[in-house]
Amino acid sequence: MKLPLLITALLASTFLASAQNEPKPLVIEGYAEVYYGYDFNTPAGNERPGFVVSHNRHNEVNINLAMLRVIYDKDRVRGNIGIMAGTYANANMKAEPGVLKNIYEANAGFRLHKRHELWVDAGIFPSHIGQETVIGIDNATLTRSMIADGSPYYEAGVRLSYTTLNEKFYIALMHMNGWQRIQRPAGNATPAGGMQVTHKPNKNILFNLSTFVGNDYPDTMKRMRYFIDLYTTLKFLKKFEFTASLDLGMQETVFSSSPYKYDQWTGYALMLRYKPSDRAAWVLREERFYDPYSVILRPDAGSPGPGFSAWAASLGHDRWLMSNLLWRIEGKLYIAEDPVFQRGNALFNDNYIVTTALALRFDNRKNH
Repeated sequence: MKLPLLITALLASTFLASAQNEPKPLVIEGYAEVYYGYDFNTPAGNERPGFVVSHNRHNEVNINLAMLRVIYDKDRVRGNIGIMAGTYANANMKAEPGVLKNIYEANAGFRLHKRHELWVDAGIFPSHIGQETVIGIDNATLTRSMIADGSPYYEAGVRLSYTTLNEKFYIALMHMNGWQRIQRPAGNATPAGGMQVTHKPNKNILFNLSTFVGNDYPDTMKRMRYFIDLYTTLKFLKKFEFTASLDLGMQETVFSSSPYKYDQWTGYALMLRYKPSDRAAWVLREERFYDPYSVILRPDAGSPGPGFSAWAASLGHDRWLMSNLLWRIEGKLYIAEDPVFQRGNALFNDNYIVTTALALRFDNRKNH
């Protein structure tokens, strides 16, 4: 089928589905998040510490993420194509070459069974690890936690997934190109894999386990990495939501005489969200990241040691201006064990940030 005929057929299918009040097989979705952040350390070049990949610009109005996505889902075929721009893409996609930096996702899938949600998908996906996503409007907090910035936001490979008929269990296995990689590092041919299990015993409780196993270096410098992410979300008293996340990681030590010596890191985040109404919310977060060998998070240049260990807390307020337009403001405090935050020509243990953002999402599913 020629391309114009294919586009015509897709648009006609979308129109007929809308006329029959059925889900549209072809959905066009857009998202934009504009933010302003003030870092009281006033970093040189207006760029916040390197481990921060979202909302990382100081004292300027900027776009964290602008994304346009096409979603297709009909019968036994589905697919997603999303392109993006913004400071998140600039900060987090540095390792990807050329236009790959601007791909939010690009994947296609086929349902293997007519009556069961057994799917195989291949391409570029949002990561199966972690409770927080790149799309800020879907997160409980404005800024991301340290464990979110310290784990993959995206992945590339093949995924086999199954959702039970009662939708209480979701199970997936992944074969990936690496730890947050679209293109493998030069000289790397080591397979990487992951797993995800999600359980929803009822509408108020969710449990999730995600894992990763792989090597993120050339095979001549091979260091296997093992990672576990656990989180649970509990909704109670109609207006409260509590989320607890825990990350555990280990990687083979470089140049070790023992093949069983590992550098380890841990982190957690606790969030309590209170919604006094459908249009407003308050969010309190407490978090910790401990990476004594800087496997994942690295301090600013000139810090006294290679490790990174910090505690953080934040308080945020959300206000829905419309059903698809969200305004947020958040204050956040970091306190590190060592002086790792640059302030002028010196290093300090603390860092204070205030961020505000306006997030808009739109699609052709319905009129907002």
